[in-house]
Amino acid sequence: MENVEEVDDVDGVIRSNAAGSFPYSVLRERHPALIQRVRDAFPYDPERQQALDALLRESTDPAGVMEPLPADARDCEQWEEWGSGEHVGGSWFDAPFLWAESYFYRRLLDAVGYFDAAGPWQGIDPFRPFKQAELRSPEAQAELTALDRLAQEPPETRARALLHGSLWGNRADLGFQLTANATDTATTPLLADDSERLWSLLPPGAGNTVQVVADNAGRELVPDLLLIDHFLSHAHAEQAVLQVKPHPYYVSDATPMDVIDALRHLKEAPGAAGEAGERLWHATSTGHMQLRTHPFSCAPLPYSSMPDDLRDDFATATLTILKGDLNYRRLVGDRLRPPTTSFTALTSYFPSPVAALRTLKSDVVAGLDEKTERTLNASEDRAWRTSGTHAVIQVRDSRAQGTVDEPA
Repeated sequence: MENVEEVDDVDGVIRSNAAGSFPYSVLRERHPALIQRVRDAFPYDPERQQALDALLRESTDPAGVMEPLPADARDCEQWEEWGSGEHVGGSWFDAPFLWAESYFYRRLLDAVGYFDAAGPWQGIDPFRPFKQAELRSPEAQAELTALDRLAQEPPETRARALLHGSLWGNRADLGFQLTANATDTATTPLLADDSERLWSLLPPGAGNTVQVVADNAGRELVPDLLLIDHFLSHAHAEQAVLQVKPHPYYVSDATPMDVIDALRHLKEAPGAAGEAGERLWHATSTGHMQLRTHPFSCAPLPYSSMPDDLRDDFATATLTILKGDLNYRRLVGDRLRPPTTSFTALTSYFPSPVAALRTLKSDVVAGLDEKTERTLNASEDRAWRTSGTHAVIQVRDSRAQGTVDEPA
């Protein structure tokens, strides 16, 4: 059994320096596999191949050290503000896991020439083939077809199905969500479910604004867009804001181009999916759905460190919904605490009522009751935290009451 002490240090910050821990496996196994996938997806020239080799050697060797960004990198000063002076030159494995993982993706973009203004690879998303393949998969098409049946159901059934579709992302099956046991925890085991509280914050016709902080592109982004369409078409929101990454990040994180791809995918579909796509396209062109990006969405820091302009933006929302595992880690802080730690307390700094839709794929979790934690630990050891087979819908429904201090 993996001990908490094996994957964190005295202040609880998760690091990657314990062999056998989940963060260690990400740096030693997941990142090398990703670099190989990127190599296979594009015919990168020898310079780019050498840069990928260097990043692979540097970031997977426990004795290796983080190299700095090029001095002329456009965001070099930004990363200095985010802590590069503290961590660059040190071990990838001893740095906070969130910081090291985020910096790896920034360095990967540099290795493939994404930001090279004078090079042929400028602006080419190294993860785009993976996103496109998923969006065009038979499974994705089957989920769109299921919308025709869903459109015949009462609004309450549609709302539940679309919320669960957005929650489960790539594991979503909107056809399944129509069945009588759609919320049966034997098949979709929610460890915490504040769904009713979420809907209570969005009464129809109240002129609400919903911000959705997206996670993945491709097959996961489509259910997010369908949920937004439901908010708008049933007057749960007068305006929806979709926050995405300004550039590729964490393999499949959504960018503006990914949103356009997903909207086109919906528009071109037959039946109810196509109708939703047309509504969303129109909503975007009229400003009822807005796309926004912010540099801090790619920061290796918790949201408690967000800059004032982003805080002010979130403060305008009736409700902010954060999707996915990475956003959850940043929302509550990438630290190991007892799973029973209050979600409300950890998110008290957030400037609007906030909801997390998250499948568990990392060690961080909060807001569970003691019985749930005991049952999970007894039956699954610690694997339940990282397997992606459990999920939470958690809501803090009051405005920010203060701030919390989190280590970077």
